[in-house]
Amino acid sequence: MGSKEFLKLCKEQVLEYFNNRSEKTDKFELKEDDIFIVWSCKTLQNNKALLSTTVSDGMYYELTYNGDKNELYFDAYKKWENKCIKL
Repeated sequence: MGSKEFLKLCKEQVLEYFNNRSEKTDKFELKEDDIFIVWSCKTLQNNKALLSTTVSDGMYYELTYNGDKNELYFDAYKKWENKCIKL
């Protein structure tokens, strides 16, 4: 799978995940333009990407494509804290 195809698939998966789980009473639906790629990498037949959205919910998403097995792994994370530790 090429990088462009993989990143398009990642955005589609985040879109579906968010819209299927968001609070329906908020009457907000995520669109593809609300999703951005934070980081991506392709090594041999494998791909990995970190994505986030414009929604201020602290969520980010990690998607990994295993080219040997033709499988996509999806992880959703919540950012709990961000602090600076002076050394």
